[in-house]
Amino acid sequence: MTESGLLPAGPAASTAVLLQLVRDGRPRTRAELAAQSGLARSTVAERIDALLDSGLLRHTDKGPSTGGRPPSMYAFNPEARVVLAADVGATHVNAALTDLAGEVLAEEDRPIDIAAGPEAVLEDLCRLGGALLEQVGRTQADLLGIGIGLPGPVEHSSGRPTNPPIMPGWDGFDVPGYVRQRLGAVTLVDNDVNIMAIGEHRAHWAEAQHMIYVKVATGIGSGLIAGGQLHRGSQGVAGDMGHVRLPDGAQVPCRCGNVGCLEAVASGAALAHRLTELGHPAGSSGDVVALARNGSVTALNLVRQAGRDIGEVLAAAVSFFNPSVIVVGGALSQAGEHLIAGVREIVYQRSLPLATQNLRIVQSRAGERAGIYGAALMVVEDALGPTPADSLFPD
Repeated sequence: MTESGLLPAGPAASTAVLLQLVRDGRPRTRAELAAQSGLARSTVAERIDALLDSGLLRHTDKGPSTGGRPPSMYAFNPEARVVLAADVGATHVNAALTDLAGEVLAEEDRPIDIAAGPEAVLEDLCRLGGALLEQVGRTQADLLGIGIGLPGPVEHSSGRPTNPPIMPGWDGFDVPGYVRQRLGAVTLVDNDVNIMAIGEHRAHWAEAQHMIYVKVATGIGSGLIAGGQLHRGSQGVAGDMGHVRLPDGAQVPCRCGNVGCLEAVASGAALAHRLTELGHPAGSSGDVVALARNGSVTALNLVRQAGRDIGEVLAAAVSFFNPSVIVVGGALSQAGEHLIAGVREIVYQRSLPLATQNLRIVQSRAGERAGIYGAALMVVEDALGPTPADSLFPD
């Protein structure tokens, strides 16, 4: 019997059970796979052959002999297919090809303008994906799938953006359909902060059952990990903290149409605008970071205050959600400790001691690759998870 107490039904399901066992990379014998899966040895033998045919399983060195011929051993083959992962921001796209273990094989970052519309941006992305495939000597047939993160609300089930504030022309656009038509692979789409949260969590905080990932860049957003899994909410907009109104946000207009939003006050775009007004020309989060790193007192003070403003919203989130880790990422997090120091100052001051007793507030460890890791993992889990793609394991 399997851990659930039920034997899987059908060849595809039994193949998926074996695949979950070997994906940890540890070689196993047929006997071990039969014992751990609860499947009959004859079934295990048949499904091993199917996995070998698909390329997802490979032979490894022989196991130790117990008196007879050494048994064959099998391990997951992460090189069997590749994934195109793309983290699309307001002003740039970071795209990479990874293997099935998330190892980056080729990567490129290009400037874009998200306001140019879906056709222009996605056409560039598809061309970039083709170039990356050529760079590593792979073809579209090798693609397991494509994962894309977008800088706005996304209905995950359909992959369509939903009223995205900074993405004119994208509302309701069939992103998966457009990309699949050009690259010929299953395409999954989510909000960029959600995929960053997945990537950061799996790569560096897998032991944390409850985590908040905060992206501070042109805009501000967060992804929630609850019980070890991404929490999207009923409409996929859980964690949209950038549009929570600050008590002292005054009447600062936000691009969402409201006033006083956190994003309108503390984002990289807001800080760049404020610095320019104060005589320190800045056009982006990167310019703000550069000024801060070069010792501009004005920039450092604004970054520290942005951290405090973000802390105001997070303090309430800590009381409601009680995470064990808050990870701060995005372009503005590269300004040094000043942003995180401001966050810590307010969160530890405003939240209940019990909620912050073991709370860690840290800078992203995955950095700019958080979205890449998350987008790739989203595809791999969809295709190779407990309910695998039918095209991989037909009954």
